[in-house]
Amino acid sequence: MTALNTKLFRELWQLRGQVLAIALVIAGGVAVCLMSIVNYSSLELTRAQYYAENQFADVFASLKRAPRHVTQRIAAIPGVLRVSDRVEGAAKLQMPGFTDPVSAQIVSLPGNEQPLLNRLYLRQGRLPDARHTDEVAIIGSFAKAHNLQPGDTIKAIINGRWQPLRVVGIVESPEFIFVLPPGGLLPDYQRYGVLWMARDALAAAMDMEGAFNSVLLQVDRGFAVADVIDHLDRLLARYGGTGGLERHDQISHRYLNDELAQLRTMATVFPLIFMSVAMFLLNVVIGRLIATQRDIIAVLKAYGYGNWAIARHYLQLTMVIAVLGLVLGCVIGLWLGRGLGEMYIEYYRFPRLLFIIHPGWFVLLAVITLLFAFLGSLRSIYRAASLPPAEAMQPEGPVRFRITLLERVLSGVRFSQPSRMIVRQLARRPGRTGLSVLGVALATAIIMVGNFQFDSVSLMVHAQFARVQQQDVAVTLTDPVNSAALFGLVRDPGIRYAEGRRSLAVELIHGHRRWRTALSGIPEPAYLQFVIDETMAPVAIPEEGVLLTDFLAAGLDIRAGETLTVQVLEGERRRVEVPVAGTTSEFLGVAAYMRLSSVNRLLGEGPVVNQVLLNTDPQQSTVVYERLRLMPGVLAVNIREAMLASFYDTLAKTFLTFTFFNSLLGGVIAFGVIYNTVRISLAEKGRELASMRVLGYSTPEVGHILLGELAIILLLGVPVGWLIGQGLAAALVWSLQTELYRVPLTLTVQTLAMSASVVLVSAIGSGLIAWRRLAGLDLVAVLKTRE
Repeated sequence: MTALNTKLFRELWQLRGQVLAIALVIAGGVAVCLMSIVNYSSLELTRAQYYAENQFADVFASLKRAPRHVTQRIAAIPGVLRVSDRVEGAAKLQMPGFTDPVSAQIVSLPGNEQPLLNRLYLRQGRLPDARHTDEVAIIGSFAKAHNLQPGDTIKAIINGRWQPLRVVGIVESPEFIFVLPPGGLLPDYQRYGVLWMARDALAAAMDMEGAFNSVLLQVDRGFAVADVIDHLDRLLARYGGTGGLERHDQISHRYLNDELAQLRTMATVFPLIFMSVAMFLLNVVIGRLIATQRDIIAVLKAYGYGNWAIARHYLQLTMVIAVLGLVLGCVIGLWLGRGLGEMYIEYYRFPRLLFIIHPGWFVLLAVITLLFAFLGSLRSIYRAASLPPAEAMQPEGPVRFRITLLERVLSGVRFSQPSRMIVRQLARRPGRTGLSVLGVALATAIIMVGNFQFDSVSLMVHAQFARVQQQDVAVTLTDPVNSAALFGLVRDPGIRYAEGRRSLAVELIHGHRRWRTALSGIPEPAYLQFVIDETMAPVAIPEEGVLLTDFLAAGLDIRAGETLTVQVLEGERRRVEVPVAGTTSEFLGVAAYMRLSSVNRLLGEGPVVNQVLLNTDPQQSTVVYERLRLMPGVLAVNIREAMLASFYDTLAKTFLTFTFFNSLLGGVIAFGVIYNTVRISLAEKGRELASMRVLGYSTPEVGHILLGELAIILLLGVPVGWLIGQGLAAALVWSLQTELYRVPLTLTVQTLAMSASVVLVSAIGSGLIAWRRLAGLDLVAVLKTRE
């Protein structure tokens, strides 16, 4: 082992605190990057394999009723590889020990075998037997919510008739990764599920013998899916077809795609922020660390070591620290990635997780980390290696004395001598001061980026479930009814107020842009649910024209005053032109809104509604729920409190868990920054501070100089960090917008205080360590120093 290698290991041990702190800064950036990449890639591959193994369809179409021989004509459409026709229906369920209304979608299975498309993954039990009309398989999320097992029995109302159903299997389906109730924006696994029955049994219950009302297609990759849908729509128009959907418009896939898109964004934006901050801080810290060893470099050159030997020695020091941070970051990132992956797999209900670890990621991270470490220390290493021995043997020359602008501004303030030293030190080295302030600011910004989303989720909850939705219950009807039926509901015990709406499926067209969504007809004035603008103030529904969610308007590239084509996807499938009257601001989902009377007129129907919003007496909620369960024509019942619970159990759970890990790693980076700032400052001023002790200054006075400088840097850095953090948060919010939900930018006093507190606690801890070392300065060594 050469002398330089011995020096390297000795210094690594002597500087172990700083080395570990720098390594933790690097590890934080690497861990966030690896955790994000591993999760996104694993989920993307898991979904692709799940779809392929279970033959997930390319085209979905619903209709009123068509004879089964029509499937032969569908199969003859150019580009169609496979056709799977089926029967779908709705049911209301009575679950043991559960008083809230429960509804379900029922899908048919062909005989005793898997369907050609959208095959089921069997978790427990078996598929329903065609010889038994009461057997069903249920979706895993619903089974878990009600603790159902094969052999259990539930009661159902199918097509107005009570029927006991026996659970024989628990399954998962690529078609129902997200199970959304009619009229709902979020999954509700307790109150809405999916059941599968043998085709003959379900057809008999739905009066659909020899017919189908749903069809799935698999399309040859060499054909355009849009052309196949165009042929299919023309063929099914006479049978009440509502228009074919491509896979990317299928509701479950659409929501899952948005979720993965947000995860992909977080897998790029968060690591980019963290790695940029980590590498910048590494550059500053390594450069200042090497600068403190000026006298050591002089001794090495006096003993005959050349420039290249010294440069290689300090480069090795830099690379060892970078490699240590890289290894720590990879270990932490893989551990966190595995834990997040298990949570996501439970949330998305995939049969298994394909946890992918690609060697190329480690190579890329290693190259980026080592390259940044090399570039960050290159200038300092070059200066150290090129320093002439005679010049290096001398202490660094004093700064030319001059009265700085800051001293002139503060000339009227009577400072103590230590305080005056602090002001002069900061003012006469503006570059170093600026880098220290920027380091603290970036540490503060990292904590803000990791924590502001908790406030954003709280605002989303307040806006959606307290400001917009005033109803207790939202009832979706099977068919539209005359609005006069609302008067009968209000007379029922437990119902205080009822408000009707008309919702219909539409395709909005502007130029070449198309968007399938729901058009809601809202009464004016609306008391139970209304639309709001960006200030959360209610927006009046115009007499003419349509209001669009701002995200939807941006997606259609349309503005107020322009004309929008509305293609109705039900009934007579009318196509009308309506002006855009304005936009609304919503955080969950997207929709279009018109006045209820305008929607009725657009459809050429009387004053009808198919959604009813209710305010109920909390003391009689059980009675109301039981009446709604038994009421004919009720398709689904959505309870506001249940939707709020679903929000926290689904979106908020995954979103905030990812945020928590980022906040934790951000705190690690913040501590590394502050600790290194204090330790390097102590190393740079060690001789000066010890000399002051010899001259008679007490330890508190000397400590006041060191820690007072840190306090001023904190006072300057934290507000700057708040500004940087706001900019980073705004960029993150902009990149996270999807159809499923938009995260609002909101920065509360608590978030600002949290970021400042983490930095302050890191500073206090680092200051205590520095104080202990300050008290142990070797005064005798200072007296022996020859200037």
